[in-house]
Amino acid sequence: MGKPMEELIDKSHVPQHIAVIMDGNGRWAKKRGMNRVFGHRNAIQAVREISEGSGELGVKYLTLYAFSTENWSRPVSEVEALMELLVNAIRDELPTLMKNNVKLFSIGDISGLPSSTQNQLAQAIETTKNNTGLNLIIALSYSGKWDIVEATKKIAEQVKQGKIHTEDIDEQLFAKYLSTNYAPDVDLMIRTGGDHRISNFMLWQLAYAELYIMEDVFWPDFRKKHLFEAILDYQRRERRFGKTSEQLQKVTTNEV
Repeated sequence: MGKPMEELIDKSHVPQHIAVIMDGNGRWAKKRGMNRVFGHRNAIQAVREISEGSGELGVKYLTLYAFSTENWSRPVSEVEALMELLVNAIRDELPTLMKNNVKLFSIGDISGLPSSTQNQLAQAIETTKNNTGLNLIIALSYSGKWDIVEATKKIAEQVKQGKIHTEDIDEQLFAKYLSTNYAPDVDLMIRTGGDHRISNFMLWQLAYAELYIMEDVFWPDFRKKHLFEAILDYQRRERRFGKTSEQLQKVTTNEV
């Protein structure tokens, strides 16, 4: 027998930041003759699996696209069920987050979420704030365009107050005003469900991310083995950041 998949992973070369578009809950449920909410309920185990797997491998940041600003346009019954599910999941998973030393964050405009959801989220963030393992970022009522617009507003206000000069604005400064200013840019983005788009998710942070699209896996079926497959694929790629292969090889040779 060959080595277990996780043993094939180079632990010194795991992505620092993984982002996930958790797609396919509705289609997964439809295949089973159930409603979309059934799919959302059965997606919680997948969140556990990718969180635990990421922590075991030493991934520092994991961002999960839980609810986009566009999702508010879904049927009211589905949105209400999602909010209830979210409250219950945060409450039920908190002991596991503490056990696994996970620090919880959220990004997005949560002001429109039900107060029960906001309170449960705030409590979990406060409870886990001193944990030092995986940083788990939940994107709620989030969009990449919203993130960029909010950063622009903050910078504009600083310019108005004379605290920032326009000539000082560059990529590094702009990134400090994004909702993820405490995290590095995304290295690997995983999308389940087979769609080939980024759906208004972390538009700035995904600039040089490697994309891994899972054609035949809906989110409720996602397990650690799928994470390991994605990371092994990531480790086989050459990340050039606009350079040529020859330039990268020259840098590597000079470092040896």
